[in-house]
Amino acid sequence: MRGRFNSANYKEIKNGLTTDIYFVRTVEILKKEGVNPRVLAEFTMHRPPRKWPWVVFVGLDEVLELLEGVPVDLYSIPEGTVLPYKDSRGIKVPVMYIEGPYADFAVYETPILGLISQATGIATKAARIKKIAGDKLVLSFGIRRMHPAIAPMIDRASYIGGCDAVSSVLGAKLLGLKPTGTMPHALILALGSPERAWLAFDKYMPEDVPRIALVDTISDEKREALRAAELLGEKLYGVRLDTPSSRRGNMRDIVLEVRWELDLMGYRHVKIVVSGGLDEESVAELRDVADAFGVGSSISNAPAVDFAMDIVEVEGKPIAKRGKLAGGKVVMRCRSCMRYFVYPRSDIKDMCPVCGGELESLLKKYIENGKIIREPEDPKDIRKRVLEQIKRISLESYP
Repeated sequence: MRGRFNSANYKEIKNGLTTDIYFVRTVEILKKEGVNPRVLAEFTMHRPPRKWPWVVFVGLDEVLELLEGVPVDLYSIPEGTVLPYKDSRGIKVPVMYIEGPYADFAVYETPILGLISQATGIATKAARIKKIAGDKLVLSFGIRRMHPAIAPMIDRASYIGGCDAVSSVLGAKLLGLKPTGTMPHALILALGSPERAWLAFDKYMPEDVPRIALVDTISDEKREALRAAELLGEKLYGVRLDTPSSRRGNMRDIVLEVRWELDLMGYRHVKIVVSGGLDEESVAELRDVADAFGVGSSISNAPAVDFAMDIVEVEGKPIAKRGKLAGGKVVMRCRSCMRYFVYPRSDIKDMCPVCGGELESLLKKYIENGKIIREPEDPKDIRKRVLEQIKRISLESYP
């Protein structure tokens, strides 16, 4: 069909057209039977991908948009909450639950899972890389590897997870940021030489755009880096190396060589930005020699976190399928040791059974009978909370 991309528009998603057909059939059967029970449905995750010990929950903003006007109540942990998939006793941690007439929200299960599963995966990958990079800049460059319709979501999740900047024009606009980028190899090839491209970039770009020269297009990285420094002098903020390690030797050796030569020739102010196939392992290898990392596919193509929605109460009575724990629950986290504890709603505790610290309840009410009563937070504030949390936990385990 001409005149549209292969993506659903706002109205189609809101009208439930992106659901699985068996939910549509379920609603049809319930209506014909004259049954529409009030249920409590909770969202938990299976074991996170790649044995991640924790995830960064993201996607609530779009869930609120989807469910606004639907006669349900929605409770959720705040976006940017870092959590394991099971609590300290081995009970799966609910991240959200919906309470309302089942036939009124059944068709939204599929899109809700998609909204939180992919965004949480991207945010988690970004947080893992940012934790390794520490105070070094991490730039999100991965939208070119994904469908353009979701570029803003990718940039938002990447930023919340810890990336310091994003590259897409629309994604940055929606975040209240300026898009960040250097120059492509195409500019250098189109103008015929690196030197002409660097000078043209400096001539025409606004002063607030950092002068970062791409230095691996035609010749040796060291030679091009020195040439860029000679031409731009103090105006040169940095050089970008986009050479995969498979091209010539070890990437760390290349970066060290460029750093050595720049320092030797008096260009200590020039920073080194590395990009091209980076992930946790390569960032860890380069974090002490590079100043910034442009990370693409490993963040934007991050595996989705496998969330599921399950009914745990019908008409106020606890009931669940095999393998699930029936009944409504509360999610508590210790303010001191950050451990999680899941309890029945009738058995709320105030003190951490491990360290004796104060427990805080994380599930907050965001929608009441279809009306949003708690607005989404500013992504900048969510990101700040994520960075504070990941400072307190290990990359390999959760408390």
